[in-house]
Amino acid sequence: AQTQLTPTASIGENWPIGEDKFHRSQIFCYSNDVPMMFDNKPGIGGELLPGQTLKVTNSVFPEGIGIGSSPPSWIAFDKQVLCFDAYFEEEVPEKHQELYRIRHCKIYFYLEDDTIQVTEPVVKNSGLKQGTIVRRHQIPLPPPDEDRFYTMYDFNINTEITFYGRKYKIIDCDEYTKNFLRKIGIRLNPPASRPDDPYTTEREQRHLASTNPFHPYERFDTLKQFLEFDGQVLGFSCVWNDPESQLTGPRELVLRYYLSDDTIDIKEILPRNSGRDVVPFFLKRDKLPKNAPVPPYHPGTITNYTLLNVLGKPERNKGYYIRDVLQTGAVHQEFYKDSDLKIGAVINVWGRQILLCDCDEFTKEHYRKKYGIVDFTPIQYKTPPPPKPEIIVPPYNGFGTEEDSLNSCRSVVVKSPHKDYRQFLMKDRYGMDSKILRYAAKLVTDNAIDKERKFIISYVLSDDTISVFEYAERNSGIAGGKFLERSRIKKPGQELFKSEPSEYYKAQDLFVGARVCFHGHKFLLVDADEYTFNYMERNANEFPMADFCVVLNKLKSMTESRAKEIRKTFATTDPEHTNVIGYDTFRNWVVSVAAGGFSEHEIMTLGRHYGMRDESQTDLYLLLSVAQEKLKKNAFENFEQLIAVFLYNDREKCGLLPYETCRTIFKSFKLPLPDDLLETLLTRFEDPQKQIDYRKFVDALNWRQNQVHAFEEMKKPPKVKPVSQ
Repeated sequence: AQTQLTPTASIGENWPIGEDKFHRSQIFCYSNDVPMMFDNKPGIGGELLPGQTLKVTNSVFPEGIGIGSSPPSWIAFDKQVLCFDAYFEEEVPEKHQELYRIRHCKIYFYLEDDTIQVTEPVVKNSGLKQGTIVRRHQIPLPPPDEDRFYTMYDFNINTEITFYGRKYKIIDCDEYTKNFLRKIGIRLNPPASRPDDPYTTEREQRHLASTNPFHPYERFDTLKQFLEFDGQVLGFSCVWNDPESQLTGPRELVLRYYLSDDTIDIKEILPRNSGRDVVPFFLKRDKLPKNAPVPPYHPGTITNYTLLNVLGKPERNKGYYIRDVLQTGAVHQEFYKDSDLKIGAVINVWGRQILLCDCDEFTKEHYRKKYGIVDFTPIQYKTPPPPKPEIIVPPYNGFGTEEDSLNSCRSVVVKSPHKDYRQFLMKDRYGMDSKILRYAAKLVTDNAIDKERKFIISYVLSDDTISVFEYAERNSGIAGGKFLERSRIKKPGQELFKSEPSEYYKAQDLFVGARVCFHGHKFLLVDADEYTFNYMERNANEFPMADFCVVLNKLKSMTESRAKEIRKTFATTDPEHTNVIGYDTFRNWVVSVAAGGFSEHEIMTLGRHYGMRDESQTDLYLLLSVAQEKLKKNAFENFEQLIAVFLYNDREKCGLLPYETCRTIFKSFKLPLPDDLLETLLTRFEDPQKQIDYRKFVDALNWRQNQVHAFEEMKKPPKVKPVSQ
């Protein structure tokens, strides 16, 4: 069943001079209707010599065998390989210890293209270059049939085949190969025995004879203990009463017992300025013998096993030793185990009596599980330290700040006082969160002029500093501006020259209704901005006056016996039964009930919680404050000329103009406001007839005369629901 190859082209006739010789021996043929190119064909230039025939077999299987009716062999038998176990004899003429060598190998036959590969398994320390012996390719039969190639019909168990003059003896094959050969009609021979290499066998026997001990080897298996307890260490605190240092007291030691190999090491805890040399270990890690004599054994006396020299003196630099199985010269010594260590035990560390006083939690748990010990009362070996002498700080002398003066008493080298960086990092400005509390204030004075002055007190939470700013009123005779530089302010009524640090104003001291004194100026806090109220309510644990629950419980305790009277008062105030009363009425009622027991901030906390605020009015104040800020930054003050233009366009002199007319006039004046902000403000001032009161609008934008501030949002308090409801 051979596949005939039909040459399609003959390469070699009229071949150009200088071409590669490799292409001269190539020829295109058809195998199983598949065009293929074959190399190294006989003849010259692909043409056969006279009397020469072309017999090339790509596969012994005819068409139709495989997958389907007509697939080629390289598809039908893809990844199907026959495997044979074989060996060959290799002569060794240069060595007298061996005449030949048996080398085992495997022969692979690839069914897809009838190629063969021979490999030898790699053996460690063999001294031979092993691996692939014959690379994969089609192997021709030995002469006189060298014009044909090996097929699977040439393979069988217990037979010899020759590859390039070397004979291989096939002794066995795998199950797949056996089944395949039986299916194609080959009767398999029984498997042959696998011979051993005589030299290798002799060398192994000599090696075993030379290494075999005269007596059984005593195995010391410590691997299991190491794998089970690796990294587990028992720790004890112990002391040693050194007789040579009675004045310094007992020396503190730390003993560590390693469960992986039953070794012990000890480190000493040296106090400061002890005068002793710092050494890594008081006792190096090793097994600690019990009742060790002084001086200790010589090196090598205590060992696991002993070797005896049989010959006495070495001959030709060779000695002959055997194991001392009877252990005639061995010294039996017991070593400390974990069962010997406990609190209160005294162990002998090479003549030094060490007392175990305490242990760590891991050690306690180990002894609870393994030995059932539950008493771990430590032994007190330290005398209580004497009480520290009281440091008397001299009073403040007036030079520098109090912190500088205090640091000069704490150390010889004067250091600058440390700032509270934690407070700075936690309460520093972040994004739009300024962490600055601002309050509206006025002076507490009998002077009629000073009573009208308005102030803003700013408290910076990051460093507890306070600054005061005064509003500038036109024609008041007061310039306004910065009133107090930003700094920490002491509370009044404290002694100047004293040892204790002074008290400074904190954030909890500032709230609406509080009276503060800054360097002799008394202020009454009358209002705060929205950020301050929100911050204090978010941090109600720091500001009790902003904690709604605390304030409500305080009010309930005061009005518990007057419930009917309160309901009657609310019903009289609310004749229309809307369940809503005004903030002023609510505030006056709380003041009358509490009789001065509530601060203004606590009343505002209740009002903010139960209040029903007009959000549109609040938004209008916010829009006007933004618009005035932009006009102020651009120094726009032509409000009188703006009114004159509006009067000129108001032909009827009614004070109202349409929306578009007002927008056009503002655009002609190049008002420095964004279009969306201007249009939103005009919409807020528009009446149902689409008319705008231009005088009212211009007066609202006049930042000189009618400046809108943040705390003005609370000038018209919200309506409040009754607390009892």
